[in-house]
Amino acid sequence: MSTTDNIVFKNNLKQFCQHAIEQRIAAAKEMIQNAQEAANAEEKSSAGDKYETGRAMGHLQKDMHARQLTENIKELADLQGIHTDQVYHYAIAGAFIETAVASFFIAAGLGKQIIEGKTIFFLSPHAPLAVLLQNKKKGDSFIFMRDSIVITDLY
Repeated sequence: MSTTDNIVFKNNLKQFCQHAIEQRIAAAKEMIQNAQEAANAEEKSSAGDKYETGRAMGHLQKDMHARQLTENIKELADLQGIHTDQVYHYAIAGAFIETAVASFFIAAGLGKQIIEGKTIFFLSPHAPLAVLLQNKKKGDSFIFMRDSIVITDLY
């Protein structure tokens, strides 16, 4: 692929990440609303403990989803600060790394995804594997799943 093709590909990967995180944010907001509605819908019964337990569970779920929402908003902000409009010669946030075993995109922690028929591991820049890859360049090797893996391409 040409340099322009590489940049277009990385920009598409970044857009994929942005869309996935925006979906997570929308889902978390919906879950917060549902948990609040469930807590509000608990009616006081003669078994007062049941009422209090139901409301408490609703609030716990709301708090859990609020934490997820906060994490997703932060991840989206971090993603927006990543530059994919240039070719990198070493592994940093915004770099795409190819090996004979797997391909990696350092931008957001979305795990294993299939994009354009290619299996790509989307890594948060703070993930242990991304930290391990940091500053590696084409031809360098690293240990992944107990195997020594050589970077065949990086951009």
